[in-house]
Amino acid sequence: MTTFGLVRHGSTEWNKLGKLQGQIDTHLTEEGREQATLLGKKLKSSDWDFIVSSNLLRAHETAEIISQYSGIPLHGTDPLLRERSFGECEGTTLSERLERWGEQWRTQDLGMEQDDVLFARWTAFADEWIANKPDARILVVSHGSYIGQAVRSLGLEEENGWITNTSLTIIHRDANAWSCSLYSCTKHLD
Repeated sequence: MTTFGLVRHGSTEWNKLGKLQGQIDTHLTEEGREQATLLGKKLKSSDWDFIVSSNLLRAHETAEIISQYSGIPLHGTDPLLRERSFGECEGTTLSERLERWGEQWRTQDLGMEQDDVLFARWTAFADEWIANKPDARILVVSHGSYIGQAVRSLGLEEENGWITNTSLTIIHRDANAWSCSLYSCTKHLD
């Protein structure tokens, strides 16, 4: 069985401002670095084999901090783990989107990456690891919309559905199906 620990990056200034970051590179705030440190310390005695992260700065920095405090080796980055592209909406707040495009902004063609395209990126990433390291425990540092769409498409989303900063969601793939043993856990922040 292959196990993936899906971690959303730490908090950024744009998270605090409510701006869609998408594939624009933004840095962690001090709070985001502290969140990653706390998760790294929590994972210190865990049995994850290695960490792979998105190549966007906020995810990669989160992965580096987790690796530093947990001792889990950082395997590298993978562009398949990048956040959803939000097209013209990147860098905007909800009020700005409503002002520019109205209530139906989500259904307009504003260059946003479609759900099936994002899920295809997840599938390509997961299938490669499942084929090459079928018993691996891989910590994956990525992004909220990316992780949310992956678990939703796998039928594993929980009712609240929200993936918070540095939350840990653990999913497993055995020979027959996907399962989830932990969803958007942030106990390390308590």
